[in-house]
Amino acid sequence: MAQSLQTATIETRVPSRLDRLPWSKFHWKVVIGLGTVWILDGLEVTMVGSVAARLTEEGSGIEITAGQIGIAAAIYIIGACLGALFFGQLTDRLGRKKLFLVTLLVYILATVATAFSFAPWYFYLARFFTGAGIGGEYAAINSAIDELIPARVRGRVDLIINGSYWLGAAAGALLAALVFLNTAIFPTNIGWRVAFAVGAVLGLAILIVRRHVPESPRWLFIHGREDEAERIVDGIEQEVREETGEDLAEAEDSLTVRQREAIPFREIAKVAFKIYPKRAVLGLALFVGQAFIYNGVTFNLGTLMSTFFGVASGVVPYFIAIWALSNFAGPVILGRLFDTVGRKPMISGAYLGSALLTVPLAIFMISGSLNRWTFLALIMGIFFLASSGASAAYLTVSEIFPMETRALAIAFFYAVGTAAGGIAGPLLFGQLIATENSSYVALAFLIGAAVMALGGVAEIFLGVRAERANLEDIARPLTAEDAEEAPSGESGQDEGEATPGRQQGGQPSGRERDAQRCREDAERARAEAAGHRADALELRTAADAGDGPAADRMYAEEVLADIADLRAQALDEQAAAHLLHAEADSTEGHSAAACQHRARAAQLRADGLTARQQALGAHDPAGAERHGELAEAAEQRARASEQRALAEQARAAAETDNASVEQARAEMHESWSRMHEALAQVHAARAEGDSSAADAAEREATEVEQLALAAEERLAGSEHLSAAQELGGDLEKSEVQDAQAEDQARRAADLEQRVRERAARRRSRERSGLRRFRPGPSAPISSGRTGGIDPARAAGAERALDQEIEVIARALTEHGATERQELARLVGARYWGPGRFGAALGAALDEGRARRVSRRAYGPPNGTDDNG
Repeated sequence: MAQSLQTATIETRVPSRLDRLPWSKFHWKVVIGLGTVWILDGLEVTMVGSVAARLTEEGSGIEITAGQIGIAAAIYIIGACLGALFFGQLTDRLGRKKLFLVTLLVYILATVATAFSFAPWYFYLARFFTGAGIGGEYAAINSAIDELIPARVRGRVDLIINGSYWLGAAAGALLAALVFLNTAIFPTNIGWRVAFAVGAVLGLAILIVRRHVPESPRWLFIHGREDEAERIVDGIEQEVREETGEDLAEAEDSLTVRQREAIPFREIAKVAFKIYPKRAVLGLALFVGQAFIYNGVTFNLGTLMSTFFGVASGVVPYFIAIWALSNFAGPVILGRLFDTVGRKPMISGAYLGSALLTVPLAIFMISGSLNRWTFLALIMGIFFLASSGASAAYLTVSEIFPMETRALAIAFFYAVGTAAGGIAGPLLFGQLIATENSSYVALAFLIGAAVMALGGVAEIFLGVRAERANLEDIARPLTAEDAEEAPSGESGQDEGEATPGRQQGGQPSGRERDAQRCREDAERARAEAAGHRADALELRTAADAGDGPAADRMYAEEVLADIADLRAQALDEQAAAHLLHAEADSTEGHSAAACQHRARAAQLRADGLTARQQALGAHDPAGAERHGELAEAAEQRARASEQRALAEQARAAAETDNASVEQARAEMHESWSRMHEALAQVHAARAEGDSSAADAAEREATEVEQLALAAEERLAGSEHLSAAQELGGDLEKSEVQDAQAEDQARRAADLEQRVRERAARRRSRERSGLRRFRPGPSAPISSGRTGGIDPARAAGAERALDQEIEVIARALTEHGATERQELARLVGARYWGPGRFGAALGAALDEGRARRVSRRAYGPPNGTDDNG
């Protein structure tokens, strides 16, 4: 195997650019060109089931028994498993597009060969290579689809595409019944051969469409072809703009990766078993469960219907078509819920629900109380649920492993799971059907139900909440700069295991080391800032004496000190982002989502601080203004991410606490998040000089703010209703609590009024263009890092802010006019946290508790001072 060769380190926005695209003709092209492979698989598998009875008849042109049909089915599965493994590793090494063209050609040639079968051994061989082509398709296609479809709809699209297998199954069954098995049209030894040839014709049509589907840009930038990836995404975006007539929103998230020409197989293999062992167990449980019952029933349904319910071979395909359509209905009807309700409840519900419905089927079979229609009704109900679960198995393993291993992960879990369940199932069902004893067949169904139930239990305990999340957030790419592992390669960390951000054995992870490097660089930046301030102080005497050049140099040193301070703060935020990503990797569910949002907020704050550095160092006011606006946009997006994190916390609390209150709290935070996103658009438009877009975005922000305030009121109503229910009728307790609530409400109202006044002043400054770029947050905010009004946190934050303002006002009253640096020392601002002193000083100026007496000095609000 080729060794890993790192070529370069790049930063790319390709994933976020793809995920924020609206649905368009391009996505339909992906669905049609790639997703139709499941129609082929359904056609192939069901065709065998539909024509199985005909193949065993005299005069079919091939002497084969019902037992040998089951063997052929098992050989098809073996071919699919080995093909998935072989082509899966090539897909990760050579690219998605090359392999999804090659595997389709393999399928076409093999299915044509099947049509010319003359003996069981030849039939087995042709079915083996047909399966190999289909197995390779699974690996290449699932990975490509998930990397091209936007995150917000990935679940439902993936399920429907996987579910389209059953459209092929229904079509194959109906064509077999109406055309290929109709002896009035085709002789007994010809019709089934034409049936297989039709699959090849459909494959050729798909091949023509597929040639126009691009290579995955995600795969390209990992393997050193970032220019090609950018060109492909540029072309897709241009196509979408022309189709919609609208500009696309700016892509926000970026990803830094260390490109490699190839990734060693040993590094890919250890991902599942060392880094994500729980996810590996989950993938195996899901695939074994669905493969056992699905392959067992699918390959033998025709013989089961004819053996136990007297259905003629020419009629069997009609029953199979009805059953297939119920399978397709499952993902179509339930698919949307996998993106809204979530992966864990829907997948576990599909697996456990289908298992429970199998029990009465088995009981009725043992008692002999089933006829062909009641049997069909029960099996349709079972597989309505099971089809969604089976489709979700492919979705799950495609999502929960890193990009570099995606195709091989699909191939591995498909191969191992299907080898365990997909071979055993058809053989078991086939042999028990051959006994013509319904009790034995009922036992096979019960075994299938138990295996499905194990998959559902595994999803409950090991499932990953991946709904609407970016693929890179669910599983960090191995080549991502902040995902680099220790040189020894030892990890062992998994969801919920080990200390967050640490590998087993106490060794720091790649994220921890990156955070440590950021902190080291931050301290160096602070040392640099101190040096510039020292130089400025040395020049002050000459500057005060009227030395113009000395004054200019002093001012330059002060600016350089401010820039170095900003750089240090940005590095601190990057360190926080690395550690939050590490914490997210070691948790799951709402906690992991909250950590991801906070990590993104920290990175955005770092971006904002970098923009403020550029504003301070700009050579002209226009440049300073533009970078200042970009800084404001980044900070607003950071606040939006913090609000999303608080929403995730509220959703987590809703699972164990007062659900109605916490759900209302989550909705409120989501509303404030949307407001901050709208404000970010205002600043981004101003940075580009687009005043009309800025005005439109500002109007939207005002509207969204009203919705956020309404959400606050709904939360308050929920809290009051909950409190009233808890009081229950205890009058004495009610009076005391009413008094306490009244006092708290007054204090909260005062705090809220101050918050709103400060917010109004800030918006007024923003709209008038009066702003000064300085380190720290642009305005005091409720939690020190988030925006909006959070009733649960505002009181403490505002009290802290009021105390800081009071300390500043008292120091100025006692000491008179004081330079900013000395004032910060007097009040102990170094212990307040990044940006808090600047925020409190700005608020003190706004509220008249302090006044500016010179560029760098401040004094008490009244009286005169000669000290500045």
